Amino acid sequence: MPESPGLSDKIMCMKKYKVSLISYLNSKPFLFGLLNSPVIHEIELHLDMPSLTAAKLATNQTDIGLIPVGALVDLPDYHIISDHCIGSVGPVRTVVLASNVPLEEVDTILLDYQSRSSVLLIRTLAYHFWKREFRWENTSGDFEKNRIAGHTAGVVIGDRVFEVEKRYPYIWDLSSEWMKFTGFPFVFAVWVSQKQLPPSFLDRFKEAIAFGVNNVREVEKSEQSKFPDVDIFEYFTRNISYNLDEPKLAGMNRFLQLAREMESTGL
Repeated sequence: MPESPGLSDKIMCMKKYKVSLISYLNSKPFLFGLLNSPVIHEIELHLDMPSLTAAKLATNQTDIGLIPVGALVDLPDYHIISDHCIGSVGPVRTVVLASNVPLEEVDTILLDYQSRSSVLLIRTLAYHFWKREFRWENTSGDFEKNRIAGHTAGVVIGDRVFEVEKRYPYIWDLSSEWMKFTGFPFVFAVWVSQKQLPPSFLDRFKEAIAFGVNNVREVEKSEQSKFPDVDIFEYFTRNISYNLDEPKLAGMNRFLQLAREMESTGL
C-alpha cells in the first residue's frame, strides 16, 4: 500500500488537487488505486467521459486529467506525469468502427462524441492507410443504437462496445488497424497536468496508480458482475496495456505528428 504523506507534505497539500478520471472500465484499475491509497485525501476526484476530462484540463477546471492523446494537440503546454496510460499492443476491443456492410461499401462514418483521440485515429487511418474518403458526421446521445445502418458506419468507444460488437457484422478494431499499418502500439490516454505540481505529491499519486494496475484481480472482483459476458481479467491484461513504455511513446509521437499534419492541412 502506498505510504502516507508526512506532516510537511500534509501542510503543502491542504488544498486538494482536482483530478478528472475517465469513467470507463479500462480506467477502473486507476480508480481502485486512488481509492485505496492515502492520496485520496489529497485529491478531489471526478469521473468523466474522455472529451470532458480534456476540456476540464484545458480550461483549468482540474489540475490532473487522464486525457485522450488526441486532445494533446490543443494544449499549448502539458506535462505527462505518470508512466502508466491507457494503451494497447494490438486489439484494444473497445475502440472500434462498426458497420452493417464491408469497409469498401461504407460512405459515411459517424464520429463518437466522447473522445477526440478516436476521431483523429479514424481520420488518420482513412487518409494515410486505407486511402479512402468518407463523409464524416458528428454525433450525440445514443447514436450507436439507431444511426449505424446501411452504408453508414460508426466509431464507438468505451464500454458501449461490449454491446455494439454483438449487434453489427463488421467490426474493425482501430488499435489493431493502427498497429497493422505502423507497427506501433497505440496510446489512447495519458495522465497530464498543465502546471508543475509538488514532486512529493506526484510520487504518492504515481504510487497509487501503480498500486491499482498491480491489483487488477481485485478490480475484476468488484466489476465482473456489471459485465457478465466480458472476461474482465483478460480485457485488463490482454487488450489494455497500462505501461507507458518506449514503444508506446514512439507510437504516440507518430500519431501526434500525423494528427498535427492533418489538422494543419484542414483534413
